[in-house]
Amino acid sequence: MPQASTQQFLEIDQIREGMVILRNKSLRGVIMVSSQNFALKSDEEQQATIYQFQNFLNSLDFSLEVVVQSRRLNITGYLEKLKEMERAQENELLKIQTAEYQKFIQDLIVGGSIMSKNFFVVIPFTLIEIPGMQATKGLFKQQQNMEPTEDQFQRAKAQLWQRMEFVAMGLRRCGLQCVPLNTPELIELFWSLYHPEEAEVGYYPEIPPELIQ
Repeated sequence: MPQASTQQFLEIDQIREGMVILRNKSLRGVIMVSSQNFALKSDEEQQATIYQFQNFLNSLDFSLEVVVQSRRLNITGYLEKLKEMERAQENELLKIQTAEYQKFIQDLIVGGSIMSKNFFVVIPFTLIEIPGMQATKGLFKQQQNMEPTEDQFQRAKAQLWQRMEFVAMGLRRCGLQCVPLNTPELIELFWSLYHPEEAEVGYYPEIPPELIQ
């Protein structure tokens, strides 16, 4: 009996032109969003932020998903620099102190005490939402797993980009920075989700040029 590959269980069909295409041929755009320390704001600033975010949510006429990614902080480069400092240190006492500090940092990271968080907003779009397309629910159910034409893909992509720009503008009004992920960044993001241990130490596979569109 042939062994099933991991790809058979994924909802993702392909990643193209900064868009995630699912198996049902609907699209997803992903925006990386910055964070802010809400607790350090004054009461007036907090109320203003809440008001802006409330207005943003009320302005949406489509669904979206907020994803929070947590992982141990990658300080591999910092630890390598400490090792170099330890080897180059001529003073024996400082050499011992550098080694102890290095071990302290490693134990801190292994214990999960220092975590990094990334925030993403996922925006959806389906082919049936393309202006001018007439399709009943039954007809769309038959068509939704069919490969879209190039014209349909480009029209859906344009509509999705409009949504992403609208979301980014609303979040910027709340004091957040927003960056849409391109194809290589999307590939690295999903790769890291399924290979967290490798990603935590900064390892990412080389992306073939033909996949970068």
